[in-house]
Amino acid sequence: MQAENRVAADSKKMLWAGRIISALPVLVLLASGAAKLIKPAGVMKEFDRLGYSPTVAFRLGFVEIACALIYAFPRTSVIGAILMTGYLGGATATHVRVGDPFFFPPLIGVLVWLGLFLRDGRLRALLPLRSKPTDVVPPIRGER
Repeated sequence: MQAENRVAADSKKMLWAGRIISALPVLVLLASGAAKLIKPAGVMKEFDRLGYSPTVAFRLGFVEIACALIYAFPRTSVIGAILMTGYLGGATATHVRVGDPFFFPPLIGVLVWLGLFLRDGRLRALLPLRSKPTDVVPPIRGER
């Protein structure tokens, strides 16, 4: 009985840690997407510096917000994580192309998947961090 209570407590802690970690990329992408929709002068200057036409700001902002919202809902969180990973890959490529430091988009991507990993047991079952000794398949006799 104690083991069951401990697993339940660990699961709740993991779930809440996952929710908190998942909230960070959602907030970052929502804020960034909103800035692209509002188009303040600083954002448009940065678009020009990065080599993007100001006309794509609205579309990129819309995509960014859509990815964040799809990720935020548990039913669609896996597809949202995939979409956010793609979006952040493009952001990383943009920063590499212009010679900027590019650690921020990959860091956000790591938070996306870490948060999802902690809050979704199906993902933990699919991608275990370690295997049990009984899960390891022994080599066939005579093979090394």
